[in-house]
Amino acid sequence: MKNTVKIQEVNPSFTNRRSFLKLSGLTVVGAGLLLAGCNDTDDGNGNQNQLPGVRSNGIFDLGGGDFGVLTYAYALEQLEADFYTKVVNASGFNSFPDEDRQVLTDLYHHEVIHREFFKAALTEALPDPSTQLLPTLAFDYSGLNFNSRDAVLATAKALEDTGVAAYNGAAKQITNVNYLLLAGKIVSVEARHASAIRSLINPNSNSFAGDDVVSTSNGLDVAKEPSEILGIAGGFITTEFTANYL
Repeated sequence: MKNTVKIQEVNPSFTNRRSFLKLSGLTVVGAGLLLAGCNDTDDGNGNQNQLPGVRSNGIFDLGGGDFGVLTYAYALEQLEADFYTKVVNASGFNSFPDEDRQVLTDLYHHEVIHREFFKAALTEALPDPSTQLLPTLAFDYSGLNFNSRDAVLATAKALEDTGVAAYNGAAKQITNVNYLLLAGKIVSVEARHASAIRSLINPNSNSFAGDDVVSTSNGLDVAKEPSEILGIAGGFITTEFTANYL
Protein backbone atom coordinates (compact mmCIF):
# COMPACT_ATOMS: atom_id res chain seq x y z
CA MET A 1 0.00 0.00 0.00
CA LYS A 2 1.39 3.39 -0.92
CA ASN A 3 2.54 5.39 2.10
CA THR A 4 2.34 9.13 1.45
CA VAL A 5 2.83 10.52 4.97
CA LYS A 6 6.08 10.41 6.93
CA ILE A 7 5.58 10.01 10.68
CA GLN A 8 8.23 10.60 13.33
CA GLU A 9 6.48 8.83 16.19
CA VAL A 10 3.82 6.16 15.81
CA ASN A 11 1.80 4.71 18.67
CA PRO A 12 1.44 0.90 18.79
CA SER A 13 -2.34 0.84 18.27
CA PHE A 14 -1.94 2.93 15.13
CA THR A 15 0.69 0.53 13.76
CA ASN A 16 -1.51 -2.49 14.43
CA ARG A 17 -4.55 -0.88 12.78
CA ARG A 18 -2.57 0.08 9.67
CA SER A 19 -1.09 -3.42 9.43
CA PHE A 20 -4.62 -4.79 9.73
CA LEU A 21 -5.75 -2.61 6.82
CA LYS A 22 -2.74 -3.56 4.72
CA LEU A 23 -3.61 -7.24 5.15
CA SER A 24 -7.06 -6.33 3.85
CA GLY A 25 -5.41 -5.17 0.64
CA LEU A 26 -3.84 -8.60 0.20
CA THR A 27 -7.29 -10.15 0.63
CA VAL A 28 -8.60 -8.00 -2.20
CA VAL A 29 -5.78 -9.09 -4.51
CA GLY A 30 -6.62 -12.74 -3.85
CA ALA A 31 -10.30 -12.13 -4.50
CA GLY A 32 -9.52 -10.51 -7.82
CA LEU A 33 -8.73 -13.87 -9.42
CA LEU A 34 -12.16 -15.40 -8.91
CA LEU A 35 -14.94 -13.87 -10.95
CA ALA A 36 -13.45 -14.04 -14.43
CA GLY A 37 -12.65 -17.71 -13.89
CA CYS A 38 -16.17 -18.76 -12.94
CA ASN A 39 -18.26 -21.06 -15.09
CA ASP A 40 -20.59 -18.99 -17.29
CA THR A 41 -23.19 -21.76 -17.20
CA ASP A 42 -23.52 -21.48 -13.42
CA ASP A 43 -24.08 -17.76 -13.00
CA GLY A 44 -27.42 -17.80 -11.20
CA ASN A 45 -29.04 -15.87 -14.05
CA GLY A 46 -31.13 -18.49 -15.75
CA ASN A 47 -33.81 -15.87 -16.38
CA GLN A 48 -32.19 -13.70 -19.06
CA ASN A 49 -34.80 -11.00 -18.45
CA GLN A 50 -33.16 -10.35 -15.09
CA LEU A 51 -29.74 -9.50 -16.49
CA PRO A 52 -28.61 -5.93 -15.79
CA GLY A 53 -29.39 -3.37 -18.49
CA VAL A 54 -31.60 -0.56 -19.73
CA ARG A 55 -35.30 -1.42 -19.61
CA SER A 56 -38.14 -0.27 -21.85
CA ASN A 57 -38.48 2.91 -19.77
CA GLY A 58 -34.95 3.89 -20.76
CA ILE A 59 -33.60 3.47 -17.22
CA PHE A 60 -30.84 1.05 -16.24
CA ASP A 61 -31.92 -1.72 -13.86
CA LEU A 62 -29.34 -3.54 -11.73
CA GLY A 63 -30.94 -6.88 -12.62
CA GLY A 64 -31.42 -9.96 -10.49
CA GLY A 65 -29.63 -13.18 -9.68
CA ASP A 66 -25.88 -13.25 -9.19
CA PHE A 67 -25.14 -10.58 -11.79
CA GLY A 68 -27.73 -8.32 -10.19
CA VAL A 69 -26.09 -8.63 -6.77
CA LEU A 70 -22.63 -8.06 -8.24
CA THR A 71 -23.85 -5.01 -10.15
CA TYR A 72 -25.44 -3.73 -6.94
CA ALA A 73 -22.07 -4.14 -5.22
CA TYR A 74 -20.37 -2.34 -8.12
CA ALA A 75 -22.71 0.63 -7.67
CA LEU A 76 -21.88 0.88 -3.96
CA GLU A 77 -18.15 0.52 -4.60
CA GLN A 78 -18.37 3.34 -7.14
CA LEU A 79 -19.85 5.53 -4.41
CA GLU A 80 -17.22 4.67 -1.82
CA ALA A 81 -14.34 5.07 -4.27
CA ASP A 82 -15.66 8.44 -5.41
CA PHE A 83 -16.11 9.64 -1.83
CA TYR A 84 -12.58 8.73 -0.71
CA THR A 85 -11.09 10.16 -3.91
CA LYS A 86 -12.64 13.50 -2.99
CA VAL A 87 -11.50 13.14 0.62
CA VAL A 88 -7.81 12.64 -0.15
CA ASN A 89 -7.83 15.38 -2.80
CA ALA A 90 -9.60 18.00 -0.69
CA SER A 91 -7.62 21.17 -0.05
CA GLY A 92 -7.79 20.71 3.71
CA PHE A 93 -6.80 17.03 3.80
CA ASN A 94 -3.22 17.78 4.86
CA SER A 95 -4.54 19.51 7.97
CA PHE A 96 -6.09 16.26 9.23
CA PRO A 97 -4.18 14.36 11.95
CA ASP A 98 -1.48 12.04 10.61
CA GLU A 99 -3.34 8.91 11.68
CA ASP A 100 -6.51 10.04 9.90
CA ARG A 101 -4.62 10.70 6.69
CA GLN A 102 -2.90 7.34 6.77
CA VAL A 103 -6.10 5.38 7.33
CA LEU A 104 -8.21 7.40 4.89
CA THR A 105 -5.52 7.04 2.22
CA ASP A 106 -5.50 3.26 2.71
CA LEU A 107 -9.29 3.16 2.42
CA TYR A 108 -9.10 5.25 -0.74
CA HIS A 109 -6.75 2.72 -2.35
CA HIS A 110 -8.89 -0.24 -1.28
CA GLU A 111 -12.16 1.22 -2.58
CA VAL A 112 -10.65 2.13 -5.93
CA ILE A 113 -9.35 -1.45 -6.19
CA HIS A 114 -12.85 -2.76 -5.37
CA ARG A 115 -14.49 -0.52 -7.97
CA GLU A 116 -12.04 -1.37 -10.73
CA PHE A 117 -12.19 -5.08 -9.89
CA PHE A 118 -15.98 -5.19 -10.21
CA LYS A 119 -15.84 -3.21 -13.44
CA ALA A 120 -13.26 -5.52 -15.02
CA ALA A 121 -14.83 -8.71 -13.69
CA LEU A 122 -18.37 -7.83 -14.79
CA THR A 123 -17.06 -6.74 -18.19
CA GLU A 124 -15.50 -10.20 -18.54
CA ALA A 125 -18.47 -12.17 -17.18
CA LEU A 126 -21.59 -10.44 -18.54
CA PRO A 127 -22.93 -11.84 -21.85
CA ASP A 128 -23.08 -8.34 -23.38
CA PRO A 129 -21.17 -5.82 -21.26
CA SER A 130 -21.70 -3.07 -23.84
CA THR A 131 -25.35 -2.91 -22.75
CA GLN A 132 -25.35 -4.78 -19.42
CA LEU A 133 -22.50 -3.12 -17.50
CA LEU A 134 -23.63 -0.41 -15.09
CA PRO A 135 -22.34 2.94 -16.37
CA THR A 136 -20.17 5.27 -14.34
CA LEU A 137 -22.45 6.90 -11.79
CA ALA A 138 -22.61 10.57 -10.82
CA PHE A 139 -22.70 11.74 -7.20
CA ASP A 140 -23.66 14.82 -5.23
CA TYR A 141 -22.30 15.67 -1.78
CA SER A 142 -24.09 18.99 -1.34
CA GLY A 143 -23.62 20.32 2.15
CA LEU A 144 -20.66 18.06 2.95
CA ASN A 145 -17.52 19.99 3.90
CA PHE A 146 -14.62 17.80 2.78
CA ASN A 147 -12.24 20.01 4.76
CA SER A 148 -14.00 19.15 8.02
CA ARG A 149 -12.57 16.13 9.85
CA ASP A 150 -15.82 15.56 11.74
CA ALA A 151 -17.93 15.70 8.58
CA VAL A 152 -15.62 13.39 6.62
CA LEU A 153 -15.36 10.77 9.36
CA ALA A 154 -19.10 10.83 10.04
CA THR A 155 -19.83 10.27 6.34
CA ALA A 156 -17.17 7.58 6.07
CA LYS A 157 -18.70 5.81 9.07
CA ALA A 158 -22.15 5.91 7.47
CA LEU A 159 -20.85 4.61 4.13
CA GLU A 160 -18.74 1.81 5.62
CA ASP A 161 -21.47 0.63 7.99
CA THR A 162 -23.90 0.71 5.06
CA GLY A 163 -21.48 -1.21 2.85
CA VAL A 164 -21.10 -4.02 5.38
CA ALA A 165 -24.86 -4.27 5.90
CA ALA A 166 -25.37 -4.29 2.12
CA TYR A 167 -23.10 -7.28 1.49
CA ASN A 168 -24.56 -9.12 4.47
CA GLY A 169 -28.12 -8.52 3.27
CA ALA A 170 -27.55 -9.43 -0.37
CA ALA A 171 -25.39 -12.53 0.12
CA LYS A 172 -28.40 -14.82 0.51
CA GLN A 173 -29.37 -14.05 -3.10
CA ILE A 174 -26.07 -15.35 -4.50
CA THR A 175 -26.22 -18.89 -5.88
CA ASN A 176 -22.74 -19.29 -7.40
CA VAL A 177 -20.37 -20.39 -4.62
CA ASN A 178 -17.43 -18.59 -6.24
CA TYR A 179 -19.33 -15.30 -6.21
CA LEU A 180 -20.37 -15.92 -2.60
CA LEU A 181 -16.73 -16.46 -1.66
CA LEU A 182 -15.84 -13.21 -3.41
CA ALA A 183 -18.55 -11.32 -1.51
CA GLY A 184 -17.34 -12.82 1.76
CA LYS A 185 -13.79 -11.65 1.11
CA ILE A 186 -14.80 -8.12 0.24
CA VAL A 187 -17.27 -7.69 3.11
CA SER A 188 -14.49 -8.65 5.51
CA VAL A 189 -12.46 -5.74 4.13
CA GLU A 190 -15.43 -3.39 4.44
CA ALA A 191 -15.88 -4.46 8.07
CA ARG A 192 -12.24 -3.62 8.77
CA HIS A 193 -12.79 -0.22 7.19
CA ALA A 194 -15.83 0.40 9.37
CA SER A 195 -13.91 -0.59 12.50
CA ALA A 196 -10.97 1.65 11.61
CA ILE A 197 -13.19 4.68 11.03
CA ARG A 198 -15.09 4.08 14.27
CA SER A 199 -11.80 3.86 16.14
CA LEU A 200 -10.68 7.20 14.71
CA ILE A 201 -13.92 8.81 15.86
CA ASN A 202 -13.91 7.18 19.32
CA PRO A 203 -10.37 6.04 20.18
CA ASN A 204 -9.86 3.40 22.87
CA SER A 205 -13.55 2.55 23.00
CA ASN A 206 -15.71 -0.42 22.01
CA SER A 207 -17.27 1.58 19.19
CA PHE A 208 -15.41 -0.49 16.58
CA ALA A 209 -17.86 -3.31 17.34
CA GLY A 210 -20.69 -1.31 18.87
CA ASP A 211 -24.12 -2.66 19.69
CA ASP A 212 -25.53 -0.59 16.82
CA VAL A 213 -23.74 -2.80 14.27
CA VAL A 214 -23.11 -6.09 16.08
CA SER A 215 -26.06 -7.80 17.74
CA THR A 216 -25.56 -8.66 21.40
CA SER A 217 -28.00 -11.57 21.01
CA ASN A 218 -26.30 -13.47 18.19
CA GLY A 219 -22.92 -11.77 17.72
CA LEU A 220 -23.64 -11.11 14.04
CA ASP A 221 -23.25 -7.89 12.10
CA VAL A 222 -26.22 -5.96 10.76
CA ALA A 223 -27.72 -7.08 7.42
CA LYS A 224 -29.98 -4.86 5.33
CA GLU A 225 -32.00 -5.48 2.18
CA PRO A 226 -31.05 -3.70 -1.06
CA SER A 227 -34.16 -1.51 -0.83
CA GLU A 228 -32.98 -0.21 2.56
CA ILE A 229 -29.42 0.33 1.37
CA LEU A 230 -30.36 2.14 -1.83
CA GLY A 231 -32.65 4.37 0.19
CA ILE A 232 -29.60 5.49 2.17
CA ALA A 233 -26.98 5.57 -0.61
CA GLY A 234 -29.43 7.21 -2.99
CA GLY A 235 -28.92 10.45 -1.12
CA PHE A 236 -25.51 10.71 -2.78
CA ILE A 237 -26.19 9.07 -6.16
CA THR A 238 -27.68 11.34 -8.82
CA THR A 239 -27.66 8.87 -11.72
CA GLU A 240 -31.10 7.29 -11.96
CA PHE A 241 -31.36 3.50 -11.92
CA THR A 242 -33.73 0.87 -10.59
CA ALA A 243 -33.38 -2.38 -8.66
CA ASN A 244 -36.64 -4.13 -9.47
CA TYR A 245 -35.26 -7.67 -9.23
CA LEU A 246 -33.27 -7.42 -6.00
